[in-house]
Amino acid sequence: MSVLPAGISEFLETGIVTHARMRVIDRNAISLGLTSLQMMESAGKSLAAMAAEGSPGLVLVVCGKGNNGGDGMAAARYLQHTADTHVCYLDERGMSPECAAQLALLRTCKVGLHPFRCAEDLRNASHLFDNAGLIIDAVLGTGSGGPLREPLLTCVQLANRSGAPILSADVPTPGINAARICAFHRPKVPGSEIVDIGIPLGAETTVGPGELTLVPARDPDAHKGEGGKVLVIGGGPYQGAPYLAGIGALRAGADIVRIASPVFEPIPDLIYERLSGSRITEEHLERLIPLAREADVVVCGNGLGSESHHVVLAIAPHCRKAVFDADALRQPLPRAGETIYTPHAGEFVRMTGNSLPDDPVGRGRSVKSAAISGTILLKGRIDVISDGARVRFNKTGTPGMAVGGTGDVLAGVVSGLFCRIPAFEAACIAAYVNGRAGAAAESVSGGGILASEVADMIPGQLYGGK
Repeated sequence: MSVLPAGISEFLETGIVTHARMRVIDRNAISLGLTSLQMMESAGKSLAAMAAEGSPGLVLVVCGKGNNGGDGMAAARYLQHTADTHVCYLDERGMSPECAAQLALLRTCKVGLHPFRCAEDLRNASHLFDNAGLIIDAVLGTGSGGPLREPLLTCVQLANRSGAPILSADVPTPGINAARICAFHRPKVPGSEIVDIGIPLGAETTVGPGELTLVPARDPDAHKGEGGKVLVIGGGPYQGAPYLAGIGALRAGADIVRIASPVFEPIPDLIYERLSGSRITEEHLERLIPLAREADVVVCGNGLGSESHHVVLAIAPHCRKAVFDADALRQPLPRAGETIYTPHAGEFVRMTGNSLPDDPVGRGRSVKSAAISGTILLKGRIDVISDGARVRFNKTGTPGMAVGGTGDVLAGVVSGLFCRIPAFEAACIAAYVNGRAGAAAESVSGGGILASEVADMIPGQLYGGK
């Protein structure tokens, strides 16, 4: 049985949470077994408790069609015995399943139900607004955007003109004059009062399927190259490593991947930039620097050997974004415009000079302290990702992934995602997806997996696992 390590709560974030991050947390909580209806029930009960303060008499709950409306309907059910409770709600067409389930329950309760489709329906119910001792705003949730349209515009106007205090569920509907805001789990806007709805700690501290919601969909009208151009610089002493990284980048969505290496591997999906000699040296800088400037992301270090570090240091300032792996992870540490480092435990010690504790919490602290030059993805039985401010843990993977090359694939996956999303998120998602791909490859082969097989599983886990 997997149990979160003691002390992991120190890595919880506080303060205002974005809609995108809250969507990740919700999705991760669901993957851990907490249902949307359970969260809605907790939210509704807390909202009702806040609404009941001061014995408001008539409570009017105004609900939209989404889960925010479902929160309001759940609150109305809890208020039915303590207040004269009425619910004005947008008609059922297009309701979320959770909101529809709450409405079905309300039909068995001592609650007045008043559906509306247009502004005239609301004006006919204006006496409810005028006589309310409290109005609960559960119209639009965290995902709302754009200008308010009818009939919601009239709904907001009637609420504001009523003179009754308005309690908003999670986020005030645009334009509404909320006296109080009941924030579920984390505040989304300043001035909110926070209530706990039972979201597991692991939904925030551990990478899960929720992070996949951060991967942008491909534009159907996009042209070649818009998904990202990756340059992999490596090889010489170890010939396969840069090519595995390149395949990882393609599988993660990069459109064009170039391999700059002294060694050629006949992989037609990758563009080969031939470098003379048996290893990469300063004589190649005249060619490598323009290639690095042209790339969206540069991956450097895979199969490079220990004698080319001065070349890495010379190229790094010319990279807008870079992923440094393997032999690039040594002092002095290279640094690009935006940088991700992907060490295993031994490489972490080499790049920082600091030893690593055995426990995940201690490792989290160490990685966070070391992430001063960029984001670090520390590979291990439990991966640790930090950008110096945030820390996440990834628990996907299998012991069979100890085979050579899986780390090169991971570096490539990081780069492919880094073309389109920020460094910290790219590292988190890459670790999660690479681990799941390894487990999927092992389930097919039964054991003895190849790094190339892991790469082949990446698209299904990245784009099919949302």
